[in-house]
Amino acid sequence: MSLNPADPAFAARLSALLPEGVLRQPEPRHLEEPRGRYRGQAGVLALPHTVEQAATLVREANAARVPVVPYGGGTGLVGGQVMPDGPAPLLLSLERMTAIRAVHPQENVIIAEAGAILADVQAAAQAAVRLFPLSLAAEGSARIGGNLATNAGGVNVLRYGNARDLCLGLEAVLPSGEVWHGLSRLRKDNTGYDLKNLLIGAEGTLGVITAAALKLSPIPAGQGTALFTVKDPEAAIALLALARDQAGEAVSAFELIHRQGLEFLAETQPQVRQPFAPAPEWSALIDVGLPRGLDPETALAELFEAAEQAGLAQDGVIAQSEAQRQALWSLREHIPVANKAIGAISSHDISVPISEIPAFIKRGHEVVERLGAFRINCFGHLGDGNLHYNVFPPKGRGREDFDHLRGAVKEAVHDLVHTFGGSFSAEHGVGRMKTSDLERYGDPVKLAAMRAIKQALDPNGIMNPGAVLRAV
Repeated sequence: MSLNPADPAFAARLSALLPEGVLRQPEPRHLEEPRGRYRGQAGVLALPHTVEQAATLVREANAARVPVVPYGGGTGLVGGQVMPDGPAPLLLSLERMTAIRAVHPQENVIIAEAGAILADVQAAAQAAVRLFPLSLAAEGSARIGGNLATNAGGVNVLRYGNARDLCLGLEAVLPSGEVWHGLSRLRKDNTGYDLKNLLIGAEGTLGVITAAALKLSPIPAGQGTALFTVKDPEAAIALLALARDQAGEAVSAFELIHRQGLEFLAETQPQVRQPFAPAPEWSALIDVGLPRGLDPETALAELFEAAEQAGLAQDGVIAQSEAQRQALWSLREHIPVANKAIGAISSHDISVPISEIPAFIKRGHEVVERLGAFRINCFGHLGDGNLHYNVFPPKGRGREDFDHLRGAVKEAVHDLVHTFGGSFSAEHGVGRMKTSDLERYGDPVKLAAMRAIKQALDPNGIMNPGAVLRAV
């Protein structure tokens, strides 16, 4: 790169082309990522108000060969939003582009700018008596553009799909600075290559998403939540199959919880009420949404009765009110908070075929035990095969005591995932943290195609260099 945003001439040119206040010095929050593994840099922070301003920024950066790092809510967990090495980039934050441009309730469509916070999109849908079902722990700060750029998952993938499945069209600035006006509300449009799905999941390496047309759904008339204790992961999978046999697509979420996560909660978040004492070895959190005329509490009670008779569940709690529903979900949502307080040696966002999960968990413990007497918290979205398989130091020790083993732990777990035909990145993306994993486990033909696409759309390599594909 011949210039960087710290260069006065480049900054002066941007200032001449853009309104006052668009360019600022970055704040510490823009240069940090949640796990503290990376610290980024930036010569200039840009906060455009419009897609035209975003296009100007990218066009000028491309002409000057200045790297551009798109920034959403900063909640990504694989370092895609921070650039620690190389020339200081232009950090392009979408946090001022927050408008809900339109809501079409009869079409079940909402059009939101990329800087809109996920919770605000959910609220706008709710105001139109609709549901935007993407739901994840960081929804109060994560932004729609980042959700799409990483193809975010969350707890409702089982019923509604990933972010990719919830998007009909995009508006985006390509690396040339040209604007692609692709905000289609069509559900059928068979006119060539799907540029939308190329940009979704690309983590800002092929362009900057500035707005999206998103799918809405009817709000289920009745929602119910239950927590059942199960003997082991095999029983949990059988319970999932039983739940879907009885309730069909009404099963919105099915979360697997291990005792270790509940013990971490008791240790670090004692204010979070736990319904069972002692904590069960395994439990399953189930959420259902039913149409009018069907009672979710009755459906869950019938499910528990059938599961108990089949030997799949030993005990259970069925929420009797919205407050109780929220309390059960609070239990699940605080597990990552407790994990962070304990401090993982290595965290893994993995997926394997659902039927292989019990064997993977058993083998995983064996593999990790060869490296040390570590604690393992295995939990996550059993309904779609996505587990958060996190390895922690023994009680009384800190993760810093085992930093020298972090790479070995990650490699052992990811090697095992690969053996089971799984993915080392289920929902968090590749970012900068997992580029070597992509090279190690990725199909070489796919990697060659990805590099060819990157070269074709971004020949100067300005878009988020070093993310997804290792910078060369």
